[in-house]
Amino acid sequence: MRTERQPRAAAVSGADPCAGCRHAGTLLAAGDCDPQDVCAAAHSGRRMDRFFRQHPDQAEAYLGDDHWERRAIAARHAPLDSIVALTEDSDEVVRRVVATRLPPEQLEALMQDPDREVRISVAQRLDPELLMPLARDPDYMVRVVVARRLPHGKLPKLAADPEREVRKTVAHRLPAFALGRLLFDHEAEVRRIVASRALAADAERMLEDEDWLVRLAAVERAPVAAVRRHLDDPEAEVRQAAWQRLQHGHGHPERAN
Repeated sequence: MRTERQPRAAAVSGADPCAGCRHAGTLLAAGDCDPQDVCAAAHSGRRMDRFFRQHPDQAEAYLGDDHWERRAIAARHAPLDSIVALTEDSDEVVRRVVATRLPPEQLEALMQDPDREVRISVAQRLDPELLMPLARDPDYMVRVVVARRLPHGKLPKLAADPEREVRKTVAHRLPAFALGRLLFDHEAEVRRIVASRALAADAERMLEDEDWLVRLAAVERAPVAAVRRHLDDPEAEVRQAAWQRLQHGHGHPERAN
């Protein structure tokens, strides 16, 4: 749970806000920090960030601070080997910073993190060959990231994912010859993507789809001979597309988009 540090009594009373600060005799005395602009003890993320940007050598000393935001900002600037322990920090914002900074080979400890944003960061950075455990993540956005990065050979395992957005991503990435498993997906949005990329034979199978946008895409890719029956399609745009295919004799593209 996040804990907010209370404003200093000195600041409230108008006394010196830097009294007792660990940097008073060094950085402050040298003019290298300012409680109103560049300050590690401030209650402003911008002031804290400016402090650690200017003095990254001080960041490690704040990784155990009682304020979550100060730990998170310090973690952006501290040496990598010093933030490994923060994979178990109590605050998710701190762990998100760690997930974006640690080398990918050190992210395994965060694959089961309770925060989805942490797991999304892990999925974005982990070696694609190691992503399969996250293909079963309970959060669909994590699985979408996995579907974007998973090697093609493992991608079919996500073709039956219960979430439409995951299957849409799979439909965009699968090689055209492997799209057969999604031809009759129960979501029209998925089928539209498939129809726009399908091989000729598969596109022909989609010409009778109930969704006119699926039929429109299929008309563009199906064999010309199969398109003729759609000159009387109930949807005007499909009829127009069919007429243009027949008029110009366009062959089916050999390669998927």
